[in-house]
Amino acid sequence: MNRRVGPLPVEPAAPKPVLEHAGLRAWIDQHQYSALSSLGRMWARRSATVLTVLVMGLALALPLLLSLAVGNLRGFGGSLTDSREVAAFLRVDAAPADIERSVAAVRALADVARVEVRDPAAGLDELRRLDGFGEALELIGANPLPSVLVVAPQAAIDAARIGALAAAIENIDGVDFVQFDLAWRQRLDAALALSQRVVWVVGILLALGALLVVGNTIRLDVAARADEIAIVQLLGGTDGFVRRPFLYAGVWYGTLAALAAIVGAGLAFGALAAPVARLAQTYGASHALAGPGLAACLAVLAGGIVLGWIGAWAAVGRQLALGKPQ
Repeated sequence: MNRRVGPLPVEPAAPKPVLEHAGLRAWIDQHQYSALSSLGRMWARRSATVLTVLVMGLALALPLLLSLAVGNLRGFGGSLTDSREVAAFLRVDAAPADIERSVAAVRALADVARVEVRDPAAGLDELRRLDGFGEALELIGANPLPSVLVVAPQAAIDAARIGALAAAIENIDGVDFVQFDLAWRQRLDAALALSQRVVWVVGILLALGALLVVGNTIRLDVAARADEIAIVQLLGGTDGFVRRPFLYAGVWYGTLAALAAIVGAGLAFGALAAPVARLAQTYGASHALAGPGLAACLAVLAGGIVLGWIGAWAAVGRQLALGKPQ
């Protein structure tokens, strides 16, 4: 007897997979909300936010201005070509062939960038243009000046190597004596090195001040939201969830302060560019004041963000260590 067989049971369809990366999407949404909500709270307290940003911006701008000032002084010292040039006075009775041999020997030295020959007539004309020398030179019948080799060293070498170059030039046959103010260059290099060290010390002190400013601001914000934070903790909110909006607030403070410091430094150097150029002209040099470049701007921006984040972390961490913000 044939038994009627019904349709085979169909297995239920597998449920549709949950959206892949749902956890990552939720994590991103939480961070976006924390970032925007912290920015909104800062906007709600615009006066206090502006004061905090200006104080932090000043703490970031001062080291930036000092560093740029030292860099410009270093460049200005390098642009004073007369202070770097070595003047080699040849013998008065040197013949043209002797002068050519001396020039060739000087050009063969490693640290020499350029050699210029000034004949006695050019030297006499230069003296005649100076105040008080014109009438005195009229009384002299013959030209007593020798030929001079004006040697420009390589731009990258320091004062010690320029001094060694001057000593090597003085030993060349046909050179009577060499004029070079090595002590002046050494004092300038020592002053610039000290200035760079001062920039680091002032920068560290002001960075600590910026940490205190942002830390105190975040601490006051935490204290104002103590009841809200306590409820979140009772509902199971983790320390990371509680800390997140305050960390973003610290990052916003640091970012805005860094931008304010960069803009302020740019305006300051723009206002000083023309007077510095006129001062350089009085020394016979052409020096354009260099403002904050891309690397300096990125360094200040990164420093502001890091300081804001660390200050906020320390302020919130202290409150969380107490168990419940007061």
